[in-house]
Parts: sequence; structure tokens; C-alpha cells
Amino acid sequence: MIRVLVADDEPLIRAGIRMILGSETDIEVVAEAGDGRAALELAREHAVDVLLLDIRMPVLDGLGALAELPRYAPSARALILTTFGERENVLRAVTSGGAGFLLKDTAPAELIQAVRAAAVGHAFLSPAATRHIVDSLAASPAADARAADARARLATLAPREREVLDLLGEGLSNADAGARLHMSEATVKTYVSRILAKLGCDNRVQAALLARDARG
Repeated sequence: MIRVLVADDEPLIRAGIRMILGSETDIEVVAEAGDGRAALELAREHAVDVLLLDIRMPVLDGLGALAELPRYAPSARALILTTFGERENVLRAVTSGGAGFLLKDTAPAELIQAVRAAAVGHAFLSPAATRHIVDSLAASPAADARAADARARLATLAPREREVLDLLGEGLSNADAGARLHMSEATVKTYVSRILAKLGCDNRVQAALLARDARG
């Protein structure tokens, strides 16, 4: 059973997420919080596997809670809830250990998929969230410098590794990438581990963004 905590200062949002996740037999929402500080305390108390963290919350926001999460629940993973108006915050979260990013109008099936992916240690970056982040990066004054750095780092990858990385950039899971490339899920997982090591990335989200940077 995947134990989930939902943190959002809007009760209606929390109720909607609880209803969606509660329909699944392998997921249980064990706690809710209206601010980041309460979320951390409850994550420790309830041995939570996955947190859904809104960025904008009182007392302690989602990014602050994400930064402190290892001290409260080292094995827990956090998915960031965001809107289209928070691009800079999402970019900050990319480098802070977030397991993935979900827009608040995401489809229920995508929310469920993200929770399951985070629970087994995978990062989840939906196509919509990917475009959201990439649009922001493309508009940044440092985009050209990032593109040059990304291309240099990607040059260390073998052709097959590049193919796997491109699919990560589309937000595909290991299973979906394997189906696309006619590989087993285990083989894709091995490729992903190798790619992260070569690129010096902490997670799949960072690697996917690096691939997008390289395209300029």
C-alpha cells in the first residue's frame, strides 16, 4: 500500500485529490495538511511514502518543505503541485530533489501514475509539465549558455542512451520507453542509471531537462 500525504491550503483541492487516489486499491491517503510545516510533521508521524506538495502554502511553502523533507522522512518522495503562473518556482524545485511535477488540472489517471512512479523511486514529469518548464527555460537569458553546456554533456552518451534520454524528455515511464524501443523495462532502467551517472544528474527530471536544453 502506498501511503500518501496531501498538502494544500485549499480544502477543496485536498478533497479532490483524496477522492481520486482513494479509488485505487494500492494507494491510501493517510494524512492531509494545510501548510508545509504541518506536512513535514505528519509525514514523519504517518511514515508517508509520497507527499503531494502545493508550492504556495502558509507557514512553510512547498519548496521549503521539500528542502527539509530528508530530515523528517528520508525515504519519502515529494511530487510538486503547481500552476502555469509559477514557472520560476518549478525550476527551483527541479534542483531540490522533487520526484516530479503536476499541474493542478492534470488528468486523474496521470496523478495516479505519478504517485505510483514516485513510490518506487522514479521521477514523473508529465508532458504538460515538461512543456511548462521548457517554455520557461527557453525564455531565460541564460538559455544559450545552458544549451551549449547540455550539448557538451550529452556528447558523452552512446546513441542508444540518447534515444532513451529523448523519451525521458517526453515524460515516458521506463515501461513506456521500453515499449517504444522494443526493450524490457529492466533494460531501460539500466540505461537510465547509466545516463544519470554520465550526465551527473540526481534524477530523471534533471536529465530530461538537460536533453531539452540541448535542443536549444
